[in-house]
Parts: sequence; C-alpha cells; structure tokens
Amino acid sequence: MAESSTRWDMPAPIRYPDPNIVVLDPRFQTIFIGNTGVRRIATGFDFTEGPVWFGDGRYLLFSDIPNDRILRWDETTGGISVFRDPSHYANGNTRDRQGRLITCEHDTQRLTRTEYDGSVVVLADQYQGKKLTGPNDAVVKSDGTIWFSDNGAGTRGNYLGHTAPQEHPFRVYRYDPYTATLTIAVDDMARPNGLCFSPDESRLYVVDTPNDGAKSTFVYDVVDNGTRVTDRRAFFGGVGWADGIRCDTEGNVWCGFSGGEGEDGVAVFAPDGTLIGRVLLPERCANVCFGGRKRNRLFMAASQSVYALYVEAQGAVGV
Repeated sequence: MAESSTRWDMPAPIRYPDPNIVVLDPRFQTIFIGNTGVRRIATGFDFTEGPVWFGDGRYLLFSDIPNDRILRWDETTGGISVFRDPSHYANGNTRDRQGRLITCEHDTQRLTRTEYDGSVVVLADQYQGKKLTGPNDAVVKSDGTIWFSDNGAGTRGNYLGHTAPQEHPFRVYRYDPYTATLTIAVDDMARPNGLCFSPDESRLYVVDTPNDGAKSTFVYDVVDNGTRVTDRRAFFGGVGWADGIRCDTEGNVWCGFSGGEGEDGVAVFAPDGTLIGRVLLPERCANVCFGGRKRNRLFMAASQSVYALYVEAQGAVGV
C-alpha cells in the first residue's frame, strides 16, 4: 500500500526496495530496480495529464487542464515553467515522427500540431462538417498518421473546457497528415480514452471509460497496411481502470490507473493481459510516458502531481 503523504512532502530518504513498487509476476522482476524509488518531481496543480518527453531538450511537457496551461519540467534543473498559457484546456500530448508536438485541445475541440517555429496548426476540428466532441489522447504511428480518441471530456462542463452539444458519437479517429483526411478508426466503444500501439504496430490498445458501466481496456488487430483495426477483444478489466496508456519495447502495457486508496498509480500488463507489476501512488494517475536520457524513466501525471521512476524498461518509439 502506498505510504502516507509524509513521504511525498518531505525530502526524507526512501528505504530500498521501495514498497510502492510491487512485483506480481516474475516478468516484472527484470523491470523492477531495487535501489531506486518513486519521486514526486512537481506538485501544486489541479489535474495533470498528457506527459510527453522532449529528449532533444531534456524536458517534460504536461497539461494542467483546469488551469488552462501546458507546463515544462526541466530535467537538468528540476525547474517548472509555463510552456503555453492559455493551452485551450489541452489534455493529451505526443510527438510526431518529425518531433513536433501534437496536442488534444478540449476547449477548441481540435487536434493541433506545434511547428518548429512555435506556430500552431489545426489538423482536425470537425468531421463531415460537424465539430468534434473534444480530442482526448493521441498516438502517432510510424507511417505518420495520428490516431486520437474523441470522447467529449472537455465539453461536459466548464472545469475541463466548456459545455457544448455532442454532434458525433465518441470515437477514435485516424488523421493522415499527407492527405489531410480524417477517417473513423474505432466506433464500437462507449467512450474511448487512452490508446497506444504495440511496438510492432500489429495491435492497437484502447481504453473504454463509459460514464456509466464497467470500464475496460480492449485490443484490436491492425490490418490493411496499418489503416484499419478489427477483431476487438478484452485485454483486461475488473477492479480499477486505466486512463492513459503506453507500451514499452517488450510489449508490456503501462497504464495510468485508478482503483481507490492503496490501488491508485500505474498498473503494468504483459502482452498476454497478465497484471505483472504495480507502481502505487497517493493519487489517481491519469497518464504516463517514458523519457530520460535512456528512455527508461517513467513519468506519471497523477492528479495534483507528477512523479518519476527509473525502470529497466524503455518506452517504445512513437507509442
């Protein structure tokens, strides 16, 4: 069980091995590092989301949605600065294969790309002449296409965006930047949320978080030269649920996880759907990414704080 808030508020040493890192399967033992621990690297926010690593600058960007800003954490100094304010209530962030920032904006209900000069280009804000419900999370495939969930999280109230009518069912879309076309990738979920590809891009994992009903994570096969998915099946479900997800190079799925006190944090699932390890936090974790100089540092956006942990796993490129 995660320790009391005293650990997170005081710079006291952590007794190794960190009890907040839980090995549940031998496969996680090779990922677990016994002489490192979970660190809270930033706090004082309202709802953090969308962590994305910029290795070329050694910094992490993440969204603080209710405060309408994207923040920057500097790995070399540990300092926090404002990257974008206002951010249009940005949620999920990722990078395309050219290193540009891709952002899901709640308030404007659009998907954007930040160019090298800092200018912002709108990639998608409508489908068939009607506004998107509010892009939530995104991932970029090796062919350059951007797959993103559109689930209305920013148009249900003013705290995370604004109140607006829903003009489309909640879906996952595929955006092709070369033809500027938007197509439906997933339309059989109540409310798609986090998503990621397996390292070889043969699978697409998507979290379904309906407002009412069971929350689950599903997996699809990617077919037709990477343009379409099929054969939906359950990946995991049960007590607790995932939000943002990312894969490591071995195909393990790392999930920002909510399950209540003593369960919140990150859950790690093997490719066969077995829960193999946990990283327990004192807050619900919304999203994760890998970064650091060797791409072996897990960053966790968790409610009011951002945490980091070194692991013997590396994030898969682009997922």
